Amino acid sequence: MTGCQNDPAGDPFLISSGQVGKLRRSHTLAQLDSVYQADSLVRDTTRTQLGNAGRIEVYEKGGKHLLTLSPTGDSLGRIGNIRVHDKRFATDRDIHLGSTFGEIKEQYEIRKIITSLNNVLVLFKGTDVYVTISKESLPASLRYSQDPIEAVQIPDTAPVKYLMVGWD
Repeated sequence: MTGCQNDPAGDPFLISSGQVGKLRRSHTLAQLDSVYQADSLVRDTTRTQLGNAGRIEVYEKGGKHLLTLSPTGDSLGRIGNIRVHDKRFATDRDIHLGSTFGEIKEQYEIRKIITSLNNVLVLFKGTDVYVTISKESLPASLRYSQDPIEAVQIPDTAPVKYLMVGWD
């Protein structure tokens, strides 16, 4: 029995390869009601009425927003992207919504940094997890620039704005 308690697959807030809490990469949109039977799902009704699946928000029974799921857009009904809303979710290397860029650099090798208008997207090597950091957390000289930003330019204290998993 003690061996089962340490099983990472049973952790409802673990983000690891092919898993975000209860959700597995192999699950389809049609299976979500059974995966989250103890929780609440809110579907994008406008997109559903048009015949294609839209975003699906997952809430605990108490009302706490856990995840937002976006479909891949293919006919297989697969999950493409997951946005984590709850700080209890953490990667197997303990990166979560409360993490800083310095903690991320200690745990992951940076694969790529993409600069957008208001944010910086940081992709990690060897994982589907990525984070967004607000440009407001960067030095003033970089906030309004569209030039590529490198990891050395991001302060270690910059907090994670969004924690995402991309399965598409």
